[in-house]
Amino acid sequence: MRVRALSTSLLGTWILTAVPAIADPAPEKAIRDALTRWTVDFNARDTSRICDLFAPDLRYDFRGAPERDYDAMCSALHRALGDRSKTLTYSFDIKEIIVSGDMAIVRLVWTSRLSHSDSGRVIETKEPGLDVFRRQPDGLWRISRYMAFEAP
Repeated sequence: MRVRALSTSLLGTWILTAVPAIADPAPEKAIRDALTRWTVDFNARDTSRICDLFAPDLRYDFRGAPERDYDAMCSALHRALGDRSKTLTYSFDIKEIIVSGDMAIVRLVWTSRLSHSDSGRVIETKEPGLDVFRRQPDGLWRISRYMAFEAP
């Protein structure tokens, strides 16, 4: 009887480890939706939710500037969207999303387009980046860490 129980237990363990885990698409969709919502809000100059993509413990490195936090990010976003002398828009291209538990890594390229109202000149910049999302206590996925740099 003990041998049969042990055999059944080992067989069950083998089956559980031999069958590949089926990835839950919900976190990837939630992350894509959050990035899309932020982009739409930013491009519409809607500041009501502009900081919602970022976790309160945010730390980020951008274009070699000193490390910054959530407050610095929100201030910069509000300043950028309040400056009517220029128009800045974003789009993104996700290269990969890797989800592990309550964390996810997103490898992507942001494209910014800056136009000045006085000259009409448009400057496009590609910014490869790595965003680390964490599922927050409220269940939403927010960026906790990120790094972005201008592509050469």
